[in-house]
Amino acid sequence: MDTKTLFSGMALAFGAYSAFAISDAFSKLLDGSLDPFEVAFFGGVFGFLILPFIRKSNESYLDIVRPKLRGMWLLRAICVFVATAASVKAFMLLSMPEALSITFLMPLFVTILSVVLLKEKVTFWAWLAVGLGFAGVLIVLRPGMRPLNLGHLCALLAACANAGSVIAYRIASKETVRLSLFGSSLMGALVGNGLLMLAHATWPSNTKIWFYLFGYGFLTALGQLCMMLATARAPANRVALPQYSQMAWGVALSYFLFKQPLDRWTFVGIAVLTASGMLNWIRQRIRYEKMAMKERLERLKARKVAKGNLKAAKQSALSTR
Repeated sequence: MDTKTLFSGMALAFGAYSAFAISDAFSKLLDGSLDPFEVAFFGGVFGFLILPFIRKSNESYLDIVRPKLRGMWLLRAICVFVATAASVKAFMLLSMPEALSITFLMPLFVTILSVVLLKEKVTFWAWLAVGLGFAGVLIVLRPGMRPLNLGHLCALLAACANAGSVIAYRIASKETVRLSLFGSSLMGALVGNGLLMLAHATWPSNTKIWFYLFGYGFLTALGQLCMMLATARAPANRVALPQYSQMAWGVALSYFLFKQPLDRWTFVGIAVLTASGMLNWIRQRIRYEKMAMKERLERLKARKVAKGNLKAAKQSALSTR
């Protein structure tokens, strides 16, 4: 992979996490104006604006609801529905760094589900990284020293649902139609949140609320699009590294936009969370370097064998003359 392609992948990943952080801020700005389910529903509606940028020339818009693997499509749709509804409520009730720190438990849940469902082997260093991340979350929350509320439960539920979505995506890796992959995210948010919002739905009353809804829905979909493009240009470990910039956005938006100052223990917890991400990135980097070195050695060995066979063939041809 050339440096230019790798840089573009990293830049797209930074853009994706920035879009996610700002979309979370828009959902928080809607606190008290609309029901969380209604916010998540309109997020799915405005997400449809991204579809023309995802659709390939040989794909039909009907592919959104006709995937090859229907079971995994349905599971992803349910997970996205739960994640969107729970995360909107969590960001309404908690400060952004606090909500983000809990949602960063997703790698821990992904690791556990990978072992239980996919029978994947997880190294000691991987467990150490997710354990360190869990410790960082405990430092931020400090359970027992401060009260926990519905917002903390919603953030935890969002982390679990996002982990389930990742596992469903891995199982459905044979799904090659991008509209089907993206469509499950839109339909889950639309149908699930649309049904639950009926009891408390109110029409957005002014232009400002519509602007916030558009910002939340469009930026969430834009972040997903950037992430899809980033993973096509850079290895997964490089794409995952900029995720912790989302926490920086959360701290800045919390302080400057919502006027919510953070205590020192929250900063300590965020530092531990960041360290866990760096440890995981270093582990993946070493792993990929070893794999690349092994491939280079195998290619070199194959060239030597080919040269030896060619030399032997030439000598055999000369001896028969």
